[in-house]
Amino acid sequence: MRQIFLDTETTGLSAADGDRLVEIGCIEMLNRRLSGRHLHHYLNPQRSSHPDAVRVHGLTDEFLADKPLFAAVVDEFLEFVADAELIAHNASFDVGFIDAELARLGKPPLAAHGCTITDSLLMAREQFPGKANSLDALCKRLEVDNSNRALHGALLDAGLLAEVYIRMTRGQDSLVIEVSEEGGSTLEVAAIDLAGFELPVIAASADEQAAHEAVLADLDKASKGRTIWREVMA
Repeated sequence: MRQIFLDTETTGLSAADGDRLVEIGCIEMLNRRLSGRHLHHYLNPQRSSHPDAVRVHGLTDEFLADKPLFAAVVDEFLEFVADAELIAHNASFDVGFIDAELARLGKPPLAAHGCTITDSLLMAREQFPGKANSLDALCKRLEVDNSNRALHGALLDAGLLAEVYIRMTRGQDSLVIEVSEEGGSTLEVAAIDLAGFELPVIAASADEQAAHEAVLADLDKASKGRTIWREVMA
């Protein structure tokens, strides 16, 4: 299973209004383990960034002026993400900007390159309904260290997202215990089909049944005969 954790930074909030990519970061995971491969580029957007966007990512027009155009890295990017599951937080935003850049170059959208898209924000909202589910909030909730995230950065955020995703989905396919990055080991426990097991049923003894009845009688007395289990048992 090949997954790519993807994040972008942009000049503003609307690809439809001409905002462009200024940074793209991708981190590869194979079978729920980081492979060590990543792709990262700062990009010249050929337009100024909105001041609010600069406050978020810190990438000034001056810094980006000598960076490559998206057209110069598009083939490398498409080769890196081809036929993978792309996981992004608020994926419609990142994918929308990338598809807009591809359209400018006359290339088909990401979905046409064998990519499937998973939105980790939707996953988080389903898993933690009614709670804040920004990347920062998830890092705090799932105990992922994001102390180096003074500003947003595509590669940094993609790495944080990979850790958040693993913790959100831990145990769905296997139990993975990471001991350390330096020569450490992992422990995997394969899924076990419990359908063939018969669980023993141990009947309560007469003394246990009598003690249980005494507790129920006390509760029944305290509730003035309004105990629901009596009605259910009847």
